[in-house]
Amino acid sequence: MATAELEKLRNVGLLGQGGSGKTSLGEAMLFAAGVTQRLGKVQEGTSVLDHEPEEIKHYVSISTAFHTLAWKRHPFQLIDTPGYAAFLADSINCMRAFGGAVFVLNPSVGLRVESERLWDRANDNRISRLFFASKMDHEQDNVAERIDSMLEGLEVKGIHLQMPIGVEANFKGVVDLLSMKAYLYEGDSGKFAEGEIPADLKGAAEEMRQKLMESVSETDDELLEKYLDGKELSTDELKKAIREQTRQGKLYPVLYGSALKQIGIQQLLDAVIDYLPSPLDEDEVEGTNPITGEVEKRAQQPTAPFSAYVFKTIIDPFAGKLSVMRVVSGKIASDGVCYVPNKQVKEKIGHMFRLEGKKQDIVKEASAGDIVAAAKLKDVSTGDTLCDEKSPIQYEGPVHFSPVISFALEPKSKADEEKVPQGLHRIMEEDPTIEVHRDEQTRDFILSGMGQQHVEIIVEKLKRKYSAEVVLKAPKVPYKETIRASASAQGRLKKQTGGRGQYGDTWIKIEPLPHGKGFEFVDEIVGGAIPRNYIPAVEKGIKEAMAGGVIAGYPMVDVRVRLYDGSYHDVDSSDMAFKIAGSLGFKSAVEKAKPVILEPIMNMEITVPDESMGDVIGDLNSRRGKVVGMDTKGHNQVIKSKVPMSEVLKYAPDLRALTSGRGEFQMEFSHYEELPPHLAEKVIKEAKARQAADGEHKA
Repeated sequence: MATAELEKLRNVGLLGQGGSGKTSLGEAMLFAAGVTQRLGKVQEGTSVLDHEPEEIKHYVSISTAFHTLAWKRHPFQLIDTPGYAAFLADSINCMRAFGGAVFVLNPSVGLRVESERLWDRANDNRISRLFFASKMDHEQDNVAERIDSMLEGLEVKGIHLQMPIGVEANFKGVVDLLSMKAYLYEGDSGKFAEGEIPADLKGAAEEMRQKLMESVSETDDELLEKYLDGKELSTDELKKAIREQTRQGKLYPVLYGSALKQIGIQQLLDAVIDYLPSPLDEDEVEGTNPITGEVEKRAQQPTAPFSAYVFKTIIDPFAGKLSVMRVVSGKIASDGVCYVPNKQVKEKIGHMFRLEGKKQDIVKEASAGDIVAAAKLKDVSTGDTLCDEKSPIQYEGPVHFSPVISFALEPKSKADEEKVPQGLHRIMEEDPTIEVHRDEQTRDFILSGMGQQHVEIIVEKLKRKYSAEVVLKAPKVPYKETIRASASAQGRLKKQTGGRGQYGDTWIKIEPLPHGKGFEFVDEIVGGAIPRNYIPAVEKGIKEAMAGGVIAGYPMVDVRVRLYDGSYHDVDSSDMAFKIAGSLGFKSAVEKAKPVILEPIMNMEITVPDESMGDVIGDLNSRRGKVVGMDTKGHNQVIKSKVPMSEVLKYAPDLRALTSGRGEFQMEFSHYEELPPHLAEKVIKEAKARQAADGEHKA
């Protein structure tokens, strides 16, 4: 792409909380630009951006979508991101591709935590933004006041470039406060007439223009002097100042419209051109030289050495694995070779595509500023840098997100058992927020994700894409058993059924070990009471008994076993007899050694608004949690606690309710502690009922 063309390019993201109307706005922009011949609608399942079957079914954006359009000879690469909490990780990591963003507001709902999180991340990425108040055909009076309240919540200075004409069903256009012209729309056609401001709005419009000039002039000494002298600021002067301040993140223009009625969309497209940056306007991108380890910066120029950042992976049913990248600098051709510095491998670029919703358009070359998908890059994953081997650079990787909820997956059939891990592995390539492991104790597949809806949609994808069906269950708590006292017992097997019998006789003593010591077996046999060749069989029998548990079927830990006496028979003794005898002796000794149930305790770090702290701590206390520390983080409090796993298996929705959706938490295993007796009784009772049911099932 030539420099002149690059100056016109806009990589524009659509950001905002779920339900704000981002996808509908994207569809309106595509329709206004003539890319689509029919306005796509989310509720009718005709959106070209929400094209995944799960998105169509649930009426919600699950994954970031891409499309291109051209407006007034300016190419746009449109990036429509999810807005619901369960899918925000994708939105945040795709921000790396943005040049600027339209932040979509829904004044009737106000700000939710998702908007605050997205706004903070956009600040971290230094993304230029403007606001668009969508769904104005649903809004009542005093919208500007509600918008100002939302801007105050985000701690930003907004400037109204427009004022709406009419409310709700009578919303029919906008007043441009720069040109002082009215744009009146005809029905839902998207056609409008430019004219004079309606007489009943003229006074309010002039007042808002004065506020606009005052806000803009405060950012520039020359303009401020002119404004204070009572001179009129020209439209060009205002636009130039707004452009500079928007790109520096000091001012945020506010526009109004309706995606479904096609009102204000053309003016929004104009504003993207006027106020959001091209790649040439963006800062140099910072990375690390993988050879020297020194910080380097790369200019976003086609003439610089090639580099690109892979910010997303898509598994396409026809094209296979697609690595979606933003080319940071230089150029790459479809037959070119690039270097992956963190993996120290070379990759040959095959087919490259520009993404158009669910379709792809082949491109032969990509240069600085372009967003393209490369097919079948074997050793490339999300977060990798591609570069020229002669001028290597490594860009910072993606933001890591810890899952907040886990479920056990039970395959529906034997065939599904084989398909499930394969399908999950492919889905994890697309979605790095998923974590999957096989619990060694319970043998369950444990699937962890960013929310219940996230996990349910993964299960739907497993069935649709990989024909693997599973049942979702709450994960089993991996309890363990141990003892609190020492005890001795005999384990004796004597069977005579005609011919050779079975005989094994053991005397063992068990005693507790310190936490985490596992298992010790001590051979104290003297004088040949048990022949040496049978000793390993005794140990094996004890280990098997420990693995299956004694009081509730959970593995037993932290026990020392001393084998100190026994007897044998020259003919009837065998490895099997002593293995069974060892198991019987161990189980008998455990019953006398004060056995207890151990439960896993989790380290939890919970971030909550100041006003929710008391409610959250009270809730933790009710869950047998212990607060071990507190930190302050901006307007939030970070509560550090230790909580039993059984009490927080489904903590995410409860925390959301306690904090109005503004709380977050991270959790990891800490240690095991003894389960209180009254709860242990319940666990033992449930375990015995489960064992009885399993026995009946087998019978």
